[in-house]
Amino acid sequence: MTDETLAADIDACCRLTGQFTLRSGQVAPEYFDKYLFEADPALLVRVARQMVDLVPGDTDLLGGLELGGVPIATMLSSLTGRPALFVRKQAKTYGTCKLAEGPDVTGRRVTLVEDVITTGGAVRDATRALRDAGAVVQVVLCAIDRSTEDSHPLADDGLEVRAVLTKAQLDSARG
Repeated sequence: MTDETLAADIDACCRLTGQFTLRSGQVAPEYFDKYLFEADPALLVRVARQMVDLVPGDTDLLGGLELGGVPIATMLSSLTGRPALFVRKQAKTYGTCKLAEGPDVTGRRVTLVEDVITTGGAVRDATRALRDAGAVVQVVLCAIDRSTEDSHPLADDGLEVRAVLTKAQLDSARG
């Protein structure tokens, strides 16, 4: 079942106006604060519900990427009954020294979960590290795919991206 107002509700919650310095150093009059929808339990569960049907049937583990993918993966795990895995940007340097916290990934199908994908850099890094650890990674789910319509930034890594919403849907929700 499609949530017809999800794009508009996320846009209304997350699009901020003012003066914002972007990662590039540019100053912009708008900023999309993705953490606002993840911090809102009602919006978070709506996103996760839309993601349920995107989960491949052979998924063993849902791998939430630090930081934004973790709350979504946790909610999705609760809705699907599949175990979650929490994937760090870098392995810990103490304790277990793990990159991925949770069940062992060796030989298991891990579906990655991310909040927003633009260029896919964090997903690419996590995919390579998990594959090096013996995981099978072929699909990444995201709440919002902000890449341009004609680009597939993760295709060169053999990843299929399945998104709940696209940048075009968010832009059209603004009216």
